[in-house]
Amino acid sequence: MKKISTLAVAVCMMLAGCGTMGMTGANGTNGGNILGGILGAITNGQGVVNAISSVIGLDKLTAQQLLGTWAYAGPGCAFTSEKLLAKAGGEVAAAQIEQKLLPTYQQLGFSASNTFITFNSDGTFASKIDGQPFSGTFVFDEANCKITLKGMLLSVNCYAKREMNGISILFEAKKLLTLIQTMSALSGNANLETIGELSKNYDGVRLGFDMKH
Repeated sequence: MKKISTLAVAVCMMLAGCGTMGMTGANGTNGGNILGGILGAITNGQGVVNAISSVIGLDKLTAQQLLGTWAYAGPGCAFTSEKLLAKAGGEVAAAQIEQKLLPTYQQLGFSASNTFITFNSDGTFASKIDGQPFSGTFVFDEANCKITLKGMLLSVNCYAKREMNGISILFEAKKLLTLIQTMSALSGNANLETIGELSKNYDGVRLGFDMKH
């Protein structure tokens, strides 16, 4: 990732140095299009920012930034390392996983009004998952982006990842499946098979929810 970022910065500086010709070069080519094309080639067409946001821990949240109420905005996905992201096919793979999850999430009925979580400064949390309440205490390991949620029904570990418009709360696929089944009493629902299948096809993937304030 450092190599990608360095190369992207170098390209930006090179194009900026040609600013005396404006955004259109001597051959009539638009400078913005050149930059977009180069960055697209570097990052599988998805952009440097998206590549960074597809790996847990590259853009960390602080404990203070985690606080507040976060509501469901869509499926979330990230990989545990840059190597595993590249092995799976890069940012395109992460986007494809989210697309595969979307119909399942829609069938399960997730929405901003019935799936949300509030992290309080006193170490407590309150949430609903598909309308079912889940509350208790939490511990945030800022260095590893790991959240431990402890409630009366169950305890579960998840991971927080910064997004451009919010955060993602992500789980190991089996943990997400268990959480949904427990909270929503959906054990045996065929719609949940997608979550289990994705965990078999992608090594080091974390699945969950994109959340917004």
